[in-house]
Amino acid sequence: MIYRYSGHSGVQLPVLSLGLWHNFGSVDDFSVATQMVVKAFDAGICHFDLANNYGPVPGSAETNFGRILKNQMASHRDEMFIASKAGHDMWPGVYGGNSSRKNLIASCNQSLKRTGLEYFDIFYSHRYDGETPVEETMQALIDLVHQGKALYVGISKYPPKLQQKCYDILKEAHVPCLLSQYRCSMFDPKAKNNNFQIAADNGSGIICFSPLAQGLLTGKYNNGIPEGSRAARSTGFLQQSQVTPKRVEAVKQLAVIAEVRGQSIAQMALAWVLADERVTSCIIGTSSVKQLENNLDTLGNLTFSEEEIKQINTIINNPTLWF
Repeated sequence: MIYRYSGHSGVQLPVLSLGLWHNFGSVDDFSVATQMVVKAFDAGICHFDLANNYGPVPGSAETNFGRILKNQMASHRDEMFIASKAGHDMWPGVYGGNSSRKNLIASCNQSLKRTGLEYFDIFYSHRYDGETPVEETMQALIDLVHQGKALYVGISKYPPKLQQKCYDILKEAHVPCLLSQYRCSMFDPKAKNNNFQIAADNGSGIICFSPLAQGLLTGKYNNGIPEGSRAARSTGFLQQSQVTPKRVEAVKQLAVIAEVRGQSIAQMALAWVLADERVTSCIIGTSSVKQLENNLDTLGNLTFSEEEIKQINTIINNPTLWF
């Protein structure tokens, strides 16, 4: 495994982190989830990314991770960096899904109970809700650190103007933002263009989610929408309407470049995100040990020639492909 320092901190993270957004909930195979977590840890992935609403059902990914940790890996807790977040809808009522102090602190307490942990290594504000003053949200994060419930804090998906304000508030309180989490892929460069440099200038590490564009950049949709895939589900984050002919054609063109590099299209897509030196880590979401192993093989080639970058940019520098 390769490790990078997170911003200006002393914390090192693996360049590939395991995300439990999908495939670790109560509707999923617990034995497969266990195998993936254990395999990831054995391969040097010591960072596990959770959130209070991950499942389905919401909360069940944290519960399952807690079971795996207790049953298989309890003696390794201090070798792990475990993250959780709050801010999206989690329970009924006006307090169940926003960026308020009420929601964040209640959510953190619930998440600690579900996972069986005494503290999180990092706890995030999962989003800006459009209403709650940033000062209130950041103070809640600061207080979670002071209460010993989190060692570090982070922000996720904050727009550039508020992103800078968050850094300023946290820095003044001597609880700097360790990580800024943003969606980034070959088909989604907005954060790379708008948020990454702000984070880097403020000493925050950057961790990216959805690097494979919800599976589009694996090639699985090149010949239609497979049964059981994310795009086949009416409730999925990847909708059938997003699997456009232009995107599919772009994936096929990118796969040609990947083949010359000795990689799958998914491996090259992960390497492309990690080629940005501002990025600390990339969150992978896997449904099997085989897929996890395939992603780990990305580490064999993380560099790109100038010609490869030129060829890739010719394909992806097309706003009609972007999410």
